[in-house]
This record gives sequence, structure tokens and C-alpha cells, in this order.
Amino acid sequence: MSRRKTTFDPAPAFAALGDRTRLRLVARLSDGVPRSIATLCDDTDVTRQAVTKHLRVLERAGLVDSTRVGRESRFSLRPEPVDALRQYLDEVSRQWDRALTRLKSLVEES
Repeated sequence: MSRRKTTFDPAPAFAALGDRTRLRLVARLSDGVPRSIATLCDDTDVTRQAVTKHLRVLERAGLVDSTRVGRESRFSLRPEPVDALRQYLDEVSRQWDRALTRLKSLVEES
């Protein structure tokens, strides 16, 4: 029986973050303070229904958690997937740097 190493798939998280409203929600939750949907709607023109929909997308992507507190849910940002995304982007950046260095060497040799 072969065991395959499970690797982080950043695609669902990047897809979830590909929306301006979800990016704003992540930014609001990035201070570590769990917030209710009502609180997340404060000072925005986004409806509670829309915020709920966007939070569910973020939750399915593993970026936020929800906890029931009485009759409401409180949402918080999960730092682990955000750190994994950062590491992924750092690796992509290093790959591009290496590729550009190789290209520069080839161009300078010609």
C-alpha cells in the first residue's frame, strides 16, 4: 500500500479570496477578534444575507471558523491556512527569482 504525502492545495483558499467582499471580511477578522454577522455588517452596505453567504465560502475554504454563542455565530480567521498561503507564495516567488536569474544568465551569455 503506497502512502502519498498530502500537500496543501491553495486553490480553494485563493478562489475564496478572489472576491472583494470576502477580502474585506478577512481583513476585519485579521485582528483575531471573533465577530458576529451583525458586527461584520456594521459600517458596510452589505446585507446580513450577503455577509453570511461570503462567510460560508470562507469557511468551506478553511479560512474561517464559526462558533455558536447563544443565538448567534461568531466568526474568526484561522491563521494556519493564511500562513500556508504565505509560505506557498514565498515558494512561488523563489521559483520566479530562480527562473529570472537563469534567464538573465542566458541573455548575458549570448
